[in-house]
Amino acid sequence: MSPDPRRALPSVDRLMRELAERHPEWAEWLRREASRQAIADARAALETGAPAGEVRARADRIGMTLARPSPLRVVNATGVVLHTNLGRSALSTAASDAARTVGSAYSDLELDLETGSRGSRLLGIDTLLRVVSGAPAGMVVNNNAAALLLALSALAGGKEVVVSRGELVEIGGSFRVPDIMEQAGVRLVEVGTTNRTHARDYEAAIGPETGVLLKVHRSNFAQSGFVAEVGLAELVEIGHAHGIPVIDDLGSGTFVDLREQGLPEDSYVPTRLASGADLVCFSGDKLLGGPQAGILLGGAERIDALKRHPLARALRMGKLALAALDVTLRQLVEGDADALPTVRQLREPQADVEARARSLAERVAKALPPGSKSEVIETRAPVGGGSLPGFELPSHAVAISGSSSSLAMAEALRDAPVPVVARIEGNRVLLDAKTLLTGDEEAIEAAVRLLGLV
Repeated sequence: MSPDPRRALPSVDRLMRELAERHPEWAEWLRREASRQAIADARAALETGAPAGEVRARADRIGMTLARPSPLRVVNATGVVLHTNLGRSALSTAASDAARTVGSAYSDLELDLETGSRGSRLLGIDTLLRVVSGAPAGMVVNNNAAALLLALSALAGGKEVVVSRGELVEIGGSFRVPDIMEQAGVRLVEVGTTNRTHARDYEAAIGPETGVLLKVHRSNFAQSGFVAEVGLAELVEIGHAHGIPVIDDLGSGTFVDLREQGLPEDSYVPTRLASGADLVCFSGDKLLGGPQAGILLGGAERIDALKRHPLARALRMGKLALAALDVTLRQLVEGDADALPTVRQLREPQADVEARARSLAERVAKALPPGSKSEVIETRAPVGGGSLPGFELPSHAVAISGSSSSLAMAEALRDAPVPVVARIEGNRVLLDAKTLLTGDEEAIEAAVRLLGLV
């Protein structure tokens, strides 16, 4: 009989001792976890008949990953302004400072300093939302999916919710609007077809069990060709004629009018509110340019119903995000929108982006290994973040090519101490200047020096 190959695997203690010799700076828990995971992976491979691979190298890789803080700062050189995988909006300096201050000390999160009694964590945010939006009332929860869940539960729990088939979207991670509706305890009523929905479809679906008419923005895809949909204003007319509230799930909205930059009108929150929807909800960390949040705006009676709902506590925001959102809204109210990196990137003149790309190109040229070359090229940068499907902004990038494949170069850039996430086009790696922040050029130069090791 052939010996069991698993007997050849090192013990956890032995692998830990070896890691301690190679990586004395690693904590004991890290060495132990890296050893356990590497051996477990090797055992699992052998049980399926696959080779175990190099256990020690696997332990090194696992340990290096665990040694990094998570999430880790990276350089967004993709040109995608709202990159979901990279955390979407970068906060303004003031918003980051506010979160740091509140996180490192006690705060009046739920204390009324005037009376000394319990207060509301949302009081200041509510006021700012009313001022910046013009809506009668507002509130926040921890993300927009939570906002929709709360709105449906509070206004239509146990009833029917009518929505167009063309708006039953699936967002990242296989998260679907019908799933949210099921968890909210409402019954989905689909109207129209995938590509065409008319006012008469909504009218025909309304009955005694109808609780809400729902409008969902198609945030991550666009329809064209033989299509038709009912606009928000017309849907509001239908709903109000029957005494049924209308919820507008905008997904991503801004309080800065960016129509001059070519952004569509429906991304500007005040225009959605002017349509008369009973509730408008959207994300705080997309076009708004703040932290992760779900913002709800509407009439005082509707918002009060949401605040009283049991889910409101389960979905509430923490103090760090609240502090960051407070400052973000203040900057918008005070006319300092360009302090928000997302807004600044969306409004930045193309000449400034090109100048930054040429400055980066000088650094990259000095750091590139022999046999590689770089050039500044014109490109297009998508807004991203499931916000404006198909919408792109003009940009400039530094294109790198060399003897190594573009995949190998992109991987090397991601392995840098400050990982650089770039875009690949053919045999070139593109470092898009549209999304670079202060200090990113130095990090890119250090990462590019590693290409000589590829």
